[in-house]
Amino acid sequence: MRTRAILPAAKRRLYYGWVVVSTLATTETISWGILYYAFAAFLVPMQRELGWSTAALTGAYSLALLVSGLAAIPVGRWVDRHGPRLLMTLGSIGGTILLLAWARVDALPGFYLLWLLMGLVLAATLYEPAFTVVAVWFHRLRSRALLLLTFVAGFASTIFLPVATRLIEQFGWRQALVILAAFLAVTTIPAHALILRRRPEDLGLLPDGEHRPETRDDQVPVMIEGVSLRQALHEHGFWWLTSAFFFGTLSSVAVAVHLIPFLLADGYSPGFAAAATGLIGATQVAARVVVTLAGNRCPAVPLTAAVFALQGVAVLVLLAWHQASGVLLAVILLGAGRGAVTLMRASLVAERYGRAHYGAIGGALALFVSGAAALAPVGAGVAYQVVGGYPVVFAGLAGISLLAALAMLGMWRWG
Repeated sequence: MRTRAILPAAKRRLYYGWVVVSTLATTETISWGILYYAFAAFLVPMQRELGWSTAALTGAYSLALLVSGLAAIPVGRWVDRHGPRLLMTLGSIGGTILLLAWARVDALPGFYLLWLLMGLVLAATLYEPAFTVVAVWFHRLRSRALLLLTFVAGFASTIFLPVATRLIEQFGWRQALVILAAFLAVTTIPAHALILRRRPEDLGLLPDGEHRPETRDDQVPVMIEGVSLRQALHEHGFWWLTSAFFFGTLSSVAVAVHLIPFLLADGYSPGFAAAATGLIGATQVAARVVVTLAGNRCPAVPLTAAVFALQGVAVLVLLAWHQASGVLLAVILLGAGRGAVTLMRASLVAERYGRAHYGAIGGALALFVSGAAALAPVGAGVAYQVVGGYPVVFAGLAGISLLAALAMLGMWRWG
């Protein structure tokens, strides 16, 4: 039997995995920007025309997040078995159709049905299937690939919120949705259909771009390493990991959603509150670079625990330092934490469980993360009504962030 030689990097062409990740970096930016972040720009104009309350509108959005979480496991299983191309292409087609349907909506039940279906689109097009692709195509260079993907996509809200707002001002909210639907279709459907592939072995490659000459031995089915979802669910470490990201997401999303009302109640101007909150997105991107560099020098689990603890500290800074400088420091820490956690979740699942069933295991974790994201805004709102003010609510959210840090340490110690 001949030995399968691996060609040195200098003798091979550009690894196709980088083409895949570069494509996903672009389509994720567009999909996140249009299907997820742009929703906020349509709230006020829809209220004015249709007379629906903010609670009614955001309830549909929360429903989509819940559906997305419930769909994460079957979506992950699909990508594990069949690859991302068909699923993400259909997701982009579905997103386009639903945006066009949104442009014609005039009844609340129809709006809720639309966003229920949009939850399936979010599950099929956003980070979960994209992270699975990275886990399959990369091993040694996984952190760099994740950085490329999330660094570019981190600008989604920065780009598309102003764009959506401008389109609404110029054309009205219904026509703005039609324009965004056309842009989504043209930029994401062909890219997903023509460029995405299942795994590097299908092209005669190994993860990270190691190349194998074609021989008869290469016709032997490739065994992909990794544990199954069933095995992961019977492991204590998985539940420590899930608890950490559930609590961390619950706290960070609640703080982000209620930060502007908190600052207004603390006497800051609307302009300052909006500008300070906007810094969260910018600092997320910078944090991902720092975490990628630090990841080679610090174990991932204690680093993640430190990030969760830092988010709790940031909320305490908000409560204790009643000056603009204190708010800015807290916002920088909050944004850095959110940006870092996105990378760490993808990396931890891949490092601990391998790539064979990454989609299913990552989907199981995403189910709880999406549930936390959907619960956070309404949960914090109810807590505010019960206690009658934000200081107690935010103190509780700081405690929840610290619980996330302790859960990560629990995984390190007992997982």
